[in-house]
Amino acid sequence: MTGSPPLRVVHVLDSLAPGGLENGVVNVARRLHGQGFEIHAACLRFKGDFASRMPDESKVVVLGKGEGFSPKAVIALARYLRRVRADVVHTHNLGTLIYAALATLGGRLPPIVHGEHGQLQKPDLTPKRLRQRRWLFRLCRRLHVVSSSVRDNLVDLQLSSPEQIVVTPNGVDYDRYTPAMDMGSARTQLGFGNDDIVIGIVGRLVALKRHRMLLEAFAKLSPTWPQLRLLVVGDGGADRDDIIGAMREHEFADRITWAGHQNDLRPYYQAMSLLAAPSEIEGLSNAVLEAMACGVPVLAHSACGNAEVIEDNSNGFLRELDTSDILATELKNALSDTNHLAHCSRNARESVMHRFSMDAMIRTYQQLYRAGAGVSSENVAATARC
Repeated sequence: MTGSPPLRVVHVLDSLAPGGLENGVVNVARRLHGQGFEIHAACLRFKGDFASRMPDESKVVVLGKGEGFSPKAVIALARYLRRVRADVVHTHNLGTLIYAALATLGGRLPPIVHGEHGQLQKPDLTPKRLRQRRWLFRLCRRLHVVSSSVRDNLVDLQLSSPEQIVVTPNGVDYDRYTPAMDMGSARTQLGFGNDDIVIGIVGRLVALKRHRMLLEAFAKLSPTWPQLRLLVVGDGGADRDDIIGAMREHEFADRITWAGHQNDLRPYYQAMSLLAAPSEIEGLSNAVLEAMACGVPVLAHSACGNAEVIEDNSNGFLRELDTSDILATELKNALSDTNHLAHCSRNARESVMHRFSMDAMIRTYQQLYRAGAGVSSENVAATARC
């Protein structure tokens, strides 16, 4: 079996700019590349900072898509797939699926594995977009989603049957994401006081993450809570300027730290008392898993995949976070009971270690790609040993 070719997987993405979807692609690529798989990435518009984290950056290409639909990018993708002799094309959300479907002649050369990474948002619920997904999903060898809630969303919209959808939960590297040895030291290293109470939020600066609602809730709590601090980690996104402006003009701007994008998030999680995850829509948040692995309890909105990770009042807090008043109340309740918060902290790490390991995630993707390529597990296992 010496010299048997690896299974070649080409991810098609808008870019590898920092984000949860892109972080998941990098995590899978780094663990599969060279282990019976060869991982490539074709970015429609530009590379993005996460390209440097891929196992072989020379296998990341840019297709030159401009504004609007780009036939040039379709042709570039088709040529790249032929040149690298791709066995599987892995698309992510609708935009990349459109390009891959055209470039592969409807998923024939080569087959398509398609991923949906969150519940569909309002712009995706138009009759045209729903028809596009329903038709294009039929061209895919496999469909996968990151949580059962996303699967149920697609089934409820009659876009696919539950039997056709594979749930591939995100995993977390709990050897990398660990609790702080000294919480006070972790905070002072980031410029906080030893006794500060730090609420964190991690993610792109987009409206659906509800940064503005968190800023409003923070304003309600701060007058009577002088030790309260807000740590905002993340950059980019359609609402970046608006959210940064709101932080700068905030009544308690001197208590808000905007850290921007960070390649190493661990020290930021380790400084937090609580992670706020009030997102309106979410698949299965990497930030939630990483924070919990660091022993940080999470207060999350219940209408997301978070319900599959967080056991309310056991390893975190799951609430209907529909308004800033509700969010402020739930933040106060969670942070005021320090004994219960410590209890949730211990359970948070233990639960992700048992249920959302990186090894389990990688096994799921190995099976997904083998099925997508029509290759038996035995053949790929033999290739990996050679």
